[in-house]
Amino acid sequence: MNSASNPNANTNDGTRPYALSSDVAAQIKLFGTVNWDKSLKEFNSKRILLNQKLAKQRELAKVSVKIEGYAELKFSPGAHNLLQKSIIEEFLPIYGYGAEVLYVGDTTNKSLFVNEQKLRELNFGKLAHDELPDVVAYSATKSWLFLIEAVTTANPVTEIRKSKLEEMAKHTGKAMVYVTAFPDRPTFRKHVKDIAWETEVWIADTPTHLIHFNGDKFMGPYNE
Repeated sequence: MNSASNPNANTNDGTRPYALSSDVAAQIKLFGTVNWDKSLKEFNSKRILLNQKLAKQRELAKVSVKIEGYAELKFSPGAHNLLQKSIIEEFLPIYGYGAEVLYVGDTTNKSLFVNEQKLRELNFGKLAHDELPDVVAYSATKSWLFLIEAVTTANPVTEIRKSKLEEMAKHTGKAMVYVTAFPDRPTFRKHVKDIAWETEVWIADTPTHLIHFNGDKFMGPYNE
């Protein structure tokens, strides 16, 4: 709204004071009167509140995440395991193109779930649990291999980590999608300087959005 004292001032003019819109001013004048509550409800009913705008999520189609032979995985307590649970229940159903989970580690059980037969069929490299990413999944529809690291304190997909994962899966013949998952943006900000190019970042508290570490490429493998 234009300033009452200088209606011709530019929006970014430092001398331009704030001004209330007429409907807000009228509502404020009713404060403390018997008409306040009724008028406030009517006032709010005609507007979308800021917190409602910020909380609004895009409606994206989800498909099931297949875990052969498992109806439900039982994770031990802890932030890292909760993040892995979110990767399976939120990230893969949205972005995984029907991905089948082939491996999931747990902070207390590194072999929480592993489909060794399928990994070997794909000609995956070493199956040592201390070298595998936190979550491995495969989309037969896209022929994409998802290599996902869940980060709450350390170990995102850096350039070095990416090269090791690439070496591990190079004989699969599948296109690889590297993902670093974070629980929230403050955790992401701690590690952003280390994230490798040509990878994806997913933040669990805003699950319907991705951060692509390449300006002209979106979700998918980065083939040479």
